[in-house]
Amino acid sequence: MKKLFAALTAIICLSLTSIVSASDNKAGDIMVQKPWARATLGQMKNGASFLSLHNMGSEDDTLISASGTAAKRIELHSHTMIDGVMKMRQVEGGIPVKAGSMVELKPGGFHIMMMGLSAPLKEGEMFPLTLSFEKSGSVDIMIHVQKGGAMEPMDGTTKEHTTH
Repeated sequence: MKKLFAALTAIICLSLTSIVSASDNKAGDIMVQKPWARATLGQMKNGASFLSLHNMGSEDDTLISASGTAAKRIELHSHTMIDGVMKMRQVEGGIPVKAGSMVELKPGGFHIMMMGLSAPLKEGEMFPLTLSFEKSGSVDIMIHVQKGGAMEPMDGTTKEHTTH
């Protein structure tokens, strides 16, 4: 019984390690980190995904699209202030990621808008997206669904996470 328990513990630890390391993905010189989304409430048909893009190269690049089966339409969006009203708009031409810099897709800023969700986004679940860059090609990522209303991913270092 002890050997079985030890074997199961080892398998679980290896699985958790692969999940944690899978949260960082690379396309060319672009490192994609902490991909997450908020859980949707009720019958919401739209959702948003967030992440960080680190350009570790010497050339500027651009996130030109996101795609997947999580929604009928997936677009790159930004919040802008128009006549004193905050509005979401599709980003024309993509999201630039300058050489040696980081761009955060986060609530209230750039984000990946998913319209016509295939299913509700439930806390604790994951779903795939593919990000396409002008120079670095494409990368498949897994989006980790956080609680509804979350303002940042729970990664073990945030105050929100440590209170659980």
